[in-house]
Formats: sequence, structure tokens, C-alpha cells
Amino acid sequence: MGESRHALIIANDAYEDQGLKTLRAPGHDAEALSEVLGDPQIGDFDVEVVRNASAQDMRTSIEAFFSDRRRDDKLVLHFSCHGIKNESGDLYFAARDTQPRLLNATAVPAQFVYGCMSGTRAGCTALFLDCCYGGAFSRGASVRASPDMHVLDAFTGEKPSGGRGWAVITASNSMEYAFEDAKLTEGSTAKPSVFTHAVVEGLETGDADLKGRGEVWLDDLYEYVFDRVKERNPNQTPSKTTQMQGSMQLAHSRHRRIRVEAEPLPRRVQEALRSRNEFTRLGAVDEVRSRMESQNLSMAEGARQALETVARDDTQQVADKARRALSDACLKPSPARLDFGRVPRGTAAPRQSVSLHGTPLARHCVAHATCKWLQVEESAEGLTVGVDTSVEGRLTGDIALKGVADDAVVQVEAEVVPPPPEKPPDKSPTGSEGKEPGLTHRRESRLLLAPALAAAALALAVTSVITAVVAIVGTWHAEEGLRVGPEETFATSAHHHGVITALITALITATTALVLGAFARRDLSARRKRYTPGAKSATRSMTSAAKRCAIPVFVLTVLMSIAYNIVTQYK
Repeated sequence: MGESRHALIIANDAYEDQGLKTLRAPGHDAEALSEVLGDPQIGDFDVEVVRNASAQDMRTSIEAFFSDRRRDDKLVLHFSCHGIKNESGDLYFAARDTQPRLLNATAVPAQFVYGCMSGTRAGCTALFLDCCYGGAFSRGASVRASPDMHVLDAFTGEKPSGGRGWAVITASNSMEYAFEDAKLTEGSTAKPSVFTHAVVEGLETGDADLKGRGEVWLDDLYEYVFDRVKERNPNQTPSKTTQMQGSMQLAHSRHRRIRVEAEPLPRRVQEALRSRNEFTRLGAVDEVRSRMESQNLSMAEGARQALETVARDDTQQVADKARRALSDACLKPSPARLDFGRVPRGTAAPRQSVSLHGTPLARHCVAHATCKWLQVEESAEGLTVGVDTSVEGRLTGDIALKGVADDAVVQVEAEVVPPPPEKPPDKSPTGSEGKEPGLTHRRESRLLLAPALAAAALALAVTSVITAVVAIVGTWHAEEGLRVGPEETFATSAHHHGVITALITALITATTALVLGAFARRDLSARRKRYTPGAKSATRSMTSAAKRCAIPVFVLTVLMSIAYNIVTQYK
């Protein structure tokens, strides 16, 4: 049977006994941690949250959590509450109904938790203790915590016989406070504690993947949390004790970078790269570049590393050639920006495609979304990107592409809007389903306004080119007519060959084409969210072509008109 992953989060922030301080963070801690542990792309744990439970309910939940497990199971138990020691030095976890003078009956002994951990058959267990020890009691309380806490002492002993073992990480040691957002004052807005915030941050961002292996392991997470906690509050020191073979994989990392074993260059190519003759080295760069474009990724990676060395250490001419080869092999997503526009909430997730260009080595990459609403799947050509439409609002996120030595980002935007209101059926003769055909037609016309204007502009621009050609040919014939029959004036000959009509037509159509193109671009810019990417691309292409045709014709016809007026005065 496969691996099974389970997490139990116990969070107590309200206590019936007035001597115990109310904590601000546990509720927020439970929510943040359960979300990241339960995320299929990160922790993929089956998460249970027990909040403000009685001591009996806590014991029942803990024992049930560790019972009936298999050797392939991975367990995470997280406490966010007060930790108390009695006069004998025994550690207890405070429940909602804990009475400091009756800890055996109203609190959960750490020894009970230790016994459950030791007896389970689960492969490995991680216990996180984000407990406030020294600050457990309010001023004036008749019972206080022992000054000699040493929390981890409660979880040391012989190696457990059931599973592979366990590890305990505590937010603070001895009599230190487990700081809540670097403060212990009451009445502030609830935020995660310093310790749990670091745990959630390390797992969620993948920054706790210190070695870039694509997975977050328990030892790496502890190092990450230790550094972050000490950085934010030097007075708090996380601690760890381990009774485990190896380490425990806690989550998947979004920082994974693909690694390819590099194949060394052939000896003759290496010697050519080291040649004293610069032309020999330039030729060797070409050969190494061709190897970098190979389908054999090991060969390509060896060539890429060699080019990096040349680009760094060789003469300027050879180094520049190596840099150009490296730049040509970069990962190039197309398009680099996706805009889904306005999408009604609750509709099927819209999808767009992203093509990956570059060498086979460059395209050998992993993609991960930086936001949960982004859906990314690999396809034959590259990526298929979707958007979750369950929550309304403006969505902006990235898809990070990480390759062997090159990274790229695809920006994604969308706006999830309220769904259109459902209209009652209309039995009027305007439509079989109560829809008014004219309204739909007008709405579609508005949506297609820019492409229609662009098409008209292009058609007029082509017409202006044709009529301009007619005017030029007519002018030539008019000039030839003067040589044959000098008794005619140039104006008469030009009128006879239709020059004036062609000039006026070309000038009007060119001007109109430019005006319509300007209106099309303006409507596209003002209502860009209404148009599909295809409509946007077609509009831009047609307006650009119309502009390239109409401007020369406009200038030419104006010059010809001026020349006509001058010539007719003398001929």
C-alpha cells in the first residue's frame, strides 16, 4: 500500500481558568498551517484541527491519531497552546478546561503524547510544539511554571520500537516565551506566532528547500525556521531532538530546479578550446554550440557549461561569440503574458496555451504556479494554463519556469466577475427562449467594432493604393497626349484621362483609412478586456497594414495635387 500522510493540529487560545492568559495566535496558526499542510501541491496531508477542546477530548483525539497506523504512514502533530510544568517537573499541555492545581486530571501530560508516539507503527512522526511556557500565567496567579522547563527532556528516551522514529521541534526552550508576532501584549489583532509563521512560510514558498531538491525535509525546515525565528526575535530559540533513522520529507517544494548530469566534451574539442590560435577557438565554439542544441540532454549540458567557461575566461571576441550562443539557447515562453479578461464566476475554467521555444535543454524545465487559482498542465507544445473561477476579484499571478540554468516567467491576469443574472423565460414572439435577437446582435456588434473598423480601414487603404496607381498612369498618358497633340492643355488632357477623379478618390480613401484605423486602435485600447487575444492580434495587424499603405498614398496624392496646380498654370 502507498504512503499515507496525516496531520493533527491542536490549537487552544481560550481558557476557562482566569489564571491562564488568553493567547492570540493559536486560531490563526491552525488555519494557516492546516491550509499549507493540506495543499495537494505542498504538504498533501489529511489534516484534522482540534480547537479549544477539553483535556479528555484532546487525549482521545491524540490517541486515535496515532492508532491503527502503517509503517508507510507519515504523521505531523502540532500543538499551539500553553505548556505547564508541575512541581515535580512534568510537562503538561493546557486544554480549555485545565485547572493549574489539577494538571493530572485537567491537562494533557507530555508523557501521554510521548507514549502514543512511541507506540505507533507509523513510519515517522514530527511533533511541533509552539507553546508559551514562561508566559503561561497571568500576574497574580497562584501557580507558576517551573523555572527549569527544558521542554525536550520530556521527549528523550530509548529509540521507539514501532516505526522508524520521531522528531520534536519546539518553538522555544527552557523558560523562553514563544512569542506571538514578536509580542506578548494582549488585545492585538491575531497573527501567526513567530515560530508557526516561519514553518508556514518555509513550506508555502519552498524556501525551506535549502538544497533545491524539489522537496522540503524536516532537517532543512528546522534550519530554516531556526534562522527566521532568531532573525525576527533574538530572544527566542527553537530546539530539536530526533529519534529517527534518516530524515522526513514534509512537503513538495516550488523551488525545484532540474539537474542534468553533464557529459564532458570530446578531448579534441577541449584541446581546440584551449588552443593559442583564436580562430581555432572560434571554430570550436561553433562545434560546442551545435552540441548544446542536441536532443541528448547530458551532451547539451556539458556543452553549455563549457560555453559558460569560455564566456567568462576567453578573449573578448571568443567570449562574445560564446555569450551569443548561450543567449540563443535560453528558454523563451510564448506568449510571456496571458490575459483572460473578464470571466464570469462559476463558469468552466478558461484555458490558454503557452509554447516553449529554445533548445531541447532549455525546454527541459518545470513549471509551478505562484497562486492557487492558477492551473498549469504540461502539453505536447508547452503548457496549458487555466484559471479557477470560484472566487470573484482581480487575479494577478505568475508561472515560474525553472530549467537547468535558465528561468523564465509567464505573467497571468484575469478578472472574475459576478455571473450575469438569470432572466425569466419570455414567451413573447421575440425569441423561442425569451431572448431579444436585436439585443444580442447589438452586443456582438459592439464586441466586434474594432476588428470591423480595422478591416474597413485596410480595404480603403488598398483602394487608395489602386486609385493612386490609376492617377499616376493617367498622368503619364496625359503627358504623352501633349506630345502627340500639343494643341491641348495639360488640364484638358489630365481630365480626359481621369487623373483628377483618381487623385481625389485616392486622397479621400487614404484619409478615411487612417481615421478608421485610429478609431479601431482607440476602441481596442479602451475596451481591451472585451476582445479575445485573436481579435486583438487581428485588429493590430490590419490597422498596421492599413497605416503602411495609406500614409504613402496620402503623401503622394497631396504632392501630385500641388504639382498639378503648378503645371496647369504653364501648360
